[in-house]
Amino acid sequence: MRRRATDYRRPVRRRFSGWIWVLVLFMIGGFALFVLQHFHDDHIHQQPSMELATRIEQEQISHEHSNVTTDASSARSYARQLAEQMTLAKAYIVIAKEHNNLYLAWELSSKVRRCQYLLSKAVMREEPLSVDEAYPVIESLSSLIFKAQDAHYDIATTIMTMKSHIQALEERAKAATTQSALFGQLAAESLPKNLHCLDIMLLNDWLQKTWLKELAAELKNSPRLVDNNLYHFCIFSDNLLAVSVVVNSTVSNADHPKQLVFHIVTNSVNSGPMQAWFLSHDFKGSTIEVQNVEEFKWLDASYSPVVKQLLDSDYRKYYFEGSEDVNVEPKFRNPKYLSLINHLRFYIPEIYPQLEKVVFLDDDVVVQKDLTPLFSLDLHGNVNGAVETCLEAFHRYYNYLNFSNHQISSKFDPQACGWAFGMNVFDLIAWRHNNVTARYHYWQELNNDKTLWKLGTLPPALLAFYGLTEPLDRRWHVLGLGYDVNLDNRLIESAAVIHFNGNMKPWLKLAISKYRPLWERHLNQIHPYIQYCVTS
Repeated sequence: MRRRATDYRRPVRRRFSGWIWVLVLFMIGGFALFVLQHFHDDHIHQQPSMELATRIEQEQISHEHSNVTTDASSARSYARQLAEQMTLAKAYIVIAKEHNNLYLAWELSSKVRRCQYLLSKAVMREEPLSVDEAYPVIESLSSLIFKAQDAHYDIATTIMTMKSHIQALEERAKAATTQSALFGQLAAESLPKNLHCLDIMLLNDWLQKTWLKELAAELKNSPRLVDNNLYHFCIFSDNLLAVSVVVNSTVSNADHPKQLVFHIVTNSVNSGPMQAWFLSHDFKGSTIEVQNVEEFKWLDASYSPVVKQLLDSDYRKYYFEGSEDVNVEPKFRNPKYLSLINHLRFYIPEIYPQLEKVVFLDDDVVVQKDLTPLFSLDLHGNVNGAVETCLEAFHRYYNYLNFSNHQISSKFDPQACGWAFGMNVFDLIAWRHNNVTARYHYWQELNNDKTLWKLGTLPPALLAFYGLTEPLDRRWHVLGLGYDVNLDNRLIESAAVIHFNGNMKPWLKLAISKYRPLWERHLNQIHPYIQYCVTS
């Protein structure tokens, strides 16, 4: 058979086989994945660096705008990191010494001392640690801690050592808290030297200036002292400077100061200086009477169980030498409760038999508004007008009294609301009608063994005035300026009376600095005796 000529042959169609196309597509996809992966890796490496830089910058800014207190409480602060590293390092120091690795213990100890130095430096300058200060120490101490871990100190040994450290620190913290409470109480009870100086200079005036004694004798017969058309205030204290601020602040804010009468009772030591001070000053025409508690001959052990207790040697030993019970808080043995002046508030009707209504003021208060509207308040037949202190769900009767005692639990509601001593309106007519002082004596006699309550004058007052107390608007009396640094400024500004109850009294160095000006602005700082004894 004859073949076709070449020109007439059908052209051959050349194709790539299927596997070649698959290979080409795979190579293209692989290249694309490589490019994407490379870009993703670069992005991942760059993003942490940017985030780290941003975080370090933010931390530096936050450290610049923070203080030592907030810095120490922040989980990301350098001070917090150093403190945590120090705790761990101290545990490894003990373990290293037990394993005779003295060099490692020495290295750790030197770094711990460096941490302590940095922290104390930050506290002294009142600024947080910077990254330049803290980072080298944190880094070097971290490497030492890793070195200690690599020294085959097993985790069980570390945990036991840390546990013993925690227990030791808890004991030290408890002892420090008790010691701090004792020192604070001693500071609050001690009269500063400048007040002694002022008393001595005024006593010298009282002894040398006969016109002061003549004026005091004339004032005793003043009809203003028993005029119930005037506004009567009573203050019981042995602190001249404090009483002066109370009187001055009350007069300064009164609409009609000439209608105010102040009845002050102190002891024989301070009677002369107080007479000299108040008789030689004119408090805008108000009347000021100063009496000596030791001249109240009717207030003796046969009448008052409190006086009887104060004279009892075991009772005095309890307060001055302390109790064998270590669980009793130091404030429960405060010797100030041995002062009869502190108990005079329960004898106001006897001290002022002709008065019908008085406002009682503690010596650690400052008056900010006119108090004369208190005298026109309707107490609805009650004896005592006071601000309640259970608005925040504490300071109820069970906080003050022993309700395991049948005498208490059978007669009083444990959830009854407590109230504040320090600014109280007393209706003396209702007081005498309800025989409140006799009720007070009854409970004092029952508590001779101190089983019904342990602290101060408020618990027996809660018993004596039970069912006879009219709650006042909270703005009349704001408490806490002697211990609470976080009081709302708006509450303080709106208060008629602010109370420096607590150990941080405004006339002491341990006073809360931001509250002290509220007291000092009513201090007569231009008086030469004040300038000599107090200001300097």
